[in-house]
Amino acid sequence: MSDSTSLHESNRAFYDRISEAYDLIADSSERAARLVGIRQLSLNPGKTVLEMGFGTGNEIIDLAAAVGPTGAVHGIDISPGMLAVAQRKIAKAHPSAAVDLRVADARELPFGDESFDAAYSSFTLELFPPDEIEFTLREVARVLRPGGRFSNVSMAKVGPGQHPSTLEEIYIWMHRHFPHIVDCRPIDAPARLTETGFEIAERVDLEIWTMPVCAVLAIKPDR
Repeated sequence: MSDSTSLHESNRAFYDRISEAYDLIADSSERAARLVGIRQLSLNPGKTVLEMGFGTGNEIIDLAAAVGPTGAVHGIDISPGMLAVAQRKIAKAHPSAAVDLRVADARELPFGDESFDAAYSSFTLELFPPDEIEFTLREVARVLRPGGRFSNVSMAKVGPGQHPSTLEEIYIWMHRHFPHIVDCRPIDAPARLTETGFEIAERVDLEIWTMPVCAVLAIKPDR
């Protein structure tokens, strides 16, 4: 088994284990940043949108409300446990939009070319090994229509001349030495998006527990 496959399976098992408690563990601190990303998309009724790494489904419900009964929301996540939690929430919320959730790998999205008007991801891209981020973003670009919007919320690297907070230094150290416990690390998402051919339309810098977070809106150029 390759290191990449091993990490992928480790992440799947980890999120299966914490799926029932994830909202208590992380949602209270991450929710505000996630909503910034949702707002960046400026979705209209009738749009078709993809969420990559839907977790417990909270933002699926937000996206469904934005696109309304004439729109559709699709979501993928690697964790069957997260899927089960999200499906219960969707059943309770009864969104008017069509919702399709499935277990799948973002490195090989199970959708055709140019299927979506918009895509959204939060605290997911930084889970991938550095050498797989570009490949994953190219998959997002593939399924977006020309002019499609992609909002990504990620842990961010500190700016030039700045020093990481003590908490961030501990987090980075834990990820380096115990990646099966601390599974993500700060990334420069705007730079990676630009390298993949996206155009950056907006960047919002945020903070969670003294750690920098970046919500970035990227556009797939028209042909």
